[in-house]
Amino acid sequence: MITFKHVNNTISEIEELCSLASLIWHEYWVDLLSQEQIEYMINKFQSPLAVKEQIKNENYEYFIIKINNEKAGYFGLSYKKDYLFLSKLYIKKEFRHKGTGAQAFEFIKKQAEKHNYKKIILTVNKYNTNTIKAYEKWLFKTIDAVVTDIGSGF
Repeated sequence: MITFKHVNNTISEIEELCSLASLIWHEYWVDLLSQEQIEYMINKFQSPLAVKEQIKNENYEYFIIKINNEKAGYFGLSYKKDYLFLSKLYIKKEFRHKGTGAQAFEFIKKQAEKHNYKKIILTVNKYNTNTIKAYEKWLFKTIDAVVTDIGSGF
């Protein structure tokens, strides 16, 4: 059974999320990014300080995906003026290609409807071809291709 646990703005829940994020990022990005860039991105985007800031000042909500009470992944949403921004959707290796992402996306679509959004926007690394294929299967369309400087030469 799949559930989506809302991450409350408490140190313990944010640390739980960040620990899961670090685990997944180290298993997922190892073929696409250097270890140095993975560490940089975790510290910049998924550290407890960064997540707390996102929740407090950027209208973020995070959810931990659980399957039979085991942590299977997580996602982050940011509620913008005219759209829902799907900031992150990461699934642990053993839960990929089993419909976990699709079930999470159905939940995300319901969140968009609940907040009266007509569109969901996201960004994807252009070399992340498997993820791009999944989003295309869910009927996302590429509307722009940009190179974004995230700092430290990355």
